[in-house]
Amino acid sequence: MVQRSASVVWEKDLLKGAGTVTAGSGAFRQFPVSWASRTEDSGGKTSPEELLAAAHASCYAMALSATLARRRTLPERLDVTAVCSFERVGDGWKVTTSDVSVKARVPGIDKTTFEEVARAAEKTCPISNAIRNNVQIKLSASLA
Repeated sequence: MVQRSASVVWEKDLLKGAGTVTAGSGAFRQFPVSWASRTEDSGGKTSPEELLAAAHASCYAMALSATLARRRTLPERLDVTAVCSFERVGDGWKVTTSDVSVKARVPGIDKTTFEEVARAAEKTCPISNAIRNNVQIKLSASLA
């Protein structure tokens, strides 16, 4: 089993307060975060949704790379972006969608096959599987 961690120091109330998030690995330290950075202009601060998008994009890139390698069609480059939507739903807030898009350079594969492989990779992505059935996952895949 592998475990990863992050910690947050938060001061004051939700609307006027702010905090910092630090990765246990030391990869980033004291990234500023606030309610306003989630629901308004980010103002240079991050949000849980931005961190989720980063996790989803990087995890999907790894899953797609591995899926392509198993087919012996090694990618030259994968450009993956994830956009997580945070919306008011009823009386609360919810991450509603994660839109993942990939543009790839993969020699020796046609468009239809690449799209099939991209969909198969999404099914093996651990972050997709962690949020599936709670967050709608949309995938668009194209060859460069």
